[in-house]
Amino acid sequence: MLSVSGLSGFESPAADLIAQKWTPLVDELTRSRLGSLHGLKKGAGSAKTPRPSILIATHMDAIGLMVSNISEGFLHITSIGGIDARVLPGMPVTIHASKTREELHGVIVMPPANLLPERKGYGVVGLNYLLIDTGLTPKEVAKRVNIGDRVSFATEPVEMSGGHISGHSLDNRASIAALTICLEELKSKAHIWDVWAVASVQEEVTMAGAATSAFQLRPDIAIAMDVTFGKGAGANGYETFSLGKGITLGIGPSVHPFLHKRMKDIAQKVEIPVKDEVMPESSSTDADMLQLTAQGIPTLIVSIPLRYMHTPVEVVAIKDIQRAGRLLAEFVSSLEADFFEKIVWD
Repeated sequence: MLSVSGLSGFESPAADLIAQKWTPLVDELTRSRLGSLHGLKKGAGSAKTPRPSILIATHMDAIGLMVSNISEGFLHITSIGGIDARVLPGMPVTIHASKTREELHGVIVMPPANLLPERKGYGVVGLNYLLIDTGLTPKEVAKRVNIGDRVSFATEPVEMSGGHISGHSLDNRASIAALTICLEELKSKAHIWDVWAVASVQEEVTMAGAATSAFQLRPDIAIAMDVTFGKGAGANGYETFSLGKGITLGIGPSVHPFLHKRMKDIAQKVEIPVKDEVMPESSSTDADMLQLTAQGIPTLIVSIPLRYMHTPVEVVAIKDIQRAGRLLAEFVSSLEADFFEKIVWD
């Protein structure tokens, strides 16, 4: 998943890989009208009455770029989702050329400082001044590339020391991997509730996938799984969390306190380290939409610490992915038939 594109609104390359992996792990696999993947793993509850269901949302879309203009064979770009422009110069990219349906190699460059407007050529050069060089002549570029063509990062994933992995799109394909582990665990675990495994689209731009999938599937409860800020160079405040030391559980308006307590109790029981993550306003995850769908869905947020978010070299600990997948499976298998009736806000 870290070697393909799958930008917000153009998720098919990632979706096809996920569908291939999930097919033997679920009872049914469908796609929403917007392209989100819905994998249903049926519970063991009575088939005579509708079984309660839990939706676990992990967005599969990624940040990237889009061609905004073409000048003398060079491509001007704008962002799809939030991007840290500081790391872009020199970055290899892939241009998904719509005219010829081919993938072109390119590199992000910036003009010499003296050719940029006064004081714009020093320090961080803004995205509006960066260009993509494909190596093609202006005539060849015109034959292949359209304004609006998407551009994805071409960095390859790297297995690092200490059980870490680096690559683009770990936000949020690390959570897709964790949900896949959960589905694998549930093959050998009894669970009463139906499980909807959802790989949602467009979280980075509109959260449309989570909102529409939750409306279509109408689960009783939901979990949004995403990444959170990992501790690193210059990032050591309370808002950050150590890699390899466990996952986080959100606390805030988008999180139902009853579900938070239940998940925390289960984590303690199975000895999986978790930390509370303060989210005093919106969570900036799919949970914000899940909770507000239809008459309201009790929602929980589980996150994996990640360094260098929204860059082509994000880093996570594989151990945290494994822990998150196992904890999800333990939570699902713990749900009693009447669990929904027990949920209270206080």
